[in-house]
Amino acid sequence: MIFPSPELLLPPLQAAGVQPTLADLERAHYRAMADCDQPGREPPGGQWWREYLQDFVTACGVPAADAPAVAMDIAGLTDGFSWTHVGPGVVDALRGIADLGLPLGIVSNSTGEVEQALRQLEVCYAPGEGAAAGRGIEVGVVIDSAVVGVSKPDPAIFALALDALRIPTADRSTVVHVGDSLRYDVTGALAAGVRPVHLDPHGYCPAPDGHEHIRRLEEIVPLATP
Repeated sequence: MIFPSPELLLPPLQAAGVQPTLADLERAHYRAMADCDQPGREPPGGQWWREYLQDFVTACGVPAADAPAVAMDIAGLTDGFSWTHVGPGVVDALRGIADLGLPLGIVSNSTGEVEQALRQLEVCYAPGEGAAAGRGIEVGVVIDSAVVGVSKPDPAIFALALDALRIPTADRSTVVHVGDSLRYDVTGALAAGVRPVHLDPHGYCPAPDGHEHIRRLEEIVPLATP
């Protein structure tokens, strides 16, 4: 739903001699996610951000020999939460899902700031005790891995969201989870017993068989329609 800030990404990329458009940056994100998902590639673990950035800048056109240095420059500029660019059609897609009257929640591998960021970006918000209503789409829960201590693809993080949304165990196979990572979203959803849908706008999924794909987030609305 949200991407790294173009304002932070562009200066090192331009200094490296590439001039990506906003659409190029969004495409590079999906390319980098797919590269991280390649079968046989070891999970990045604590170095995920650095490895993602190397794949990302390469996808933007930075020569492979220069990619580590450019990625390091971006890592220095993005110290802290930097996912502040809202993807196209995100709010409208969430509104379409919310209009179906179905329970709606967010499950994110993040650093503890995603709920606040989604609220400030006016994407969505989860009302809680003492929390004022926000702008954007109201959702039932926002689960941040850094807050709850477990991350995708561990099915436990999905269970936390399902419990918060009060989805009975018998109904969980009807739940749709949409995400942009084969390794974290699709694998995790399958382990949790929910239906995975891979947001894969450019067809980069390295192992596309056995799960559904959509090219745009709004395509989830007919899939989620009862």
